[in-house]
Amino acid sequence: MVQNRRWLTLLTHSVLVLGVLVIAFPIYLAFVASTHTLNDLVQSPMPLWPGGELAANYSKMIASGLGEASGFGRVSAGRMMLNSLIMAIGIAVGKIAISIIAAYAIVYFRFPFRMTAFWLIFFTLMLPVEVRIMPTYQVVAALNMLDSYWGLTIPLIASATATFMFRQ
Repeated sequence: MVQNRRWLTLLTHSVLVLGVLVIAFPIYLAFVASTHTLNDLVQSPMPLWPGGELAANYSKMIASGLGEASGFGRVSAGRMMLNSLIMAIGIAVGKIAISIIAAYAIVYFRFPFRMTAFWLIFFTLMLPVEVRIMPTYQVVAALNMLDSYWGLTIPLIASATATFMFRQ
């Protein structure tokens, strides 16, 4: 028998709305910070409503990008977006290609230790990113691929998650 418990529905929706607000607040705060000057932001308390500098701040960021104080020299916003696009496309295409081939081999070919290979791939899902950061950096540095698209893309192509999903 299904009963309509209005109080339970109200409680679950209230918890969900509260969760959305907790998650969305930092994003809203970042947007509000982007609409104020630096002097407004360092005052206590920080403003919680959007300011009047939205157009000026965004046009300045698009025109000049990161300034010299960033430590990276002058990098335009267009260049940063192009780098992100190249990385996203390269990683997505490479990850799909490698993972689908690995999943196909595990599912359709009969070879010794086939399931052992699958379980080794599966167990790598349990390795957190923090465990792999230093070894990955050392390999990329040893291959002289630092500061290149390849050095950022190749370590991220191999994906146990994608292989596992394609196998399913």
